[in-house]
Amino acid sequence: MSEKRIAIISIIVEERSSSSEINSLLSEYGDYILGRMGIPYKQKSVSVLSVVIDAPAEIINTLTGKIGMLKGVTAKTLMSKI
Repeated sequence: MSEKRIAIISIIVEERSSSSEINSLLSEYGDYILGRMGIPYKQKSVSVLSVVIDAPAEIINTLTGKIGMLKGVTAKTLMSKI
């Protein structure tokens, strides 16, 4: 496995029904997660999540991909160079 990287995964949830699947995935990768913050934006009927993770790039990309494939969910990652 490659060297660990610090990253933030930004998630926008437009389909509330996907929330339990997101939480399951985050629990599955919980050993790598440093912290998370979720903000419900009721006026727009969306939720915005930020997840800070310290893991190999492959793990970060896999988690982001799995989350991004969920219905009504968009996920993007910003990785540090360290």
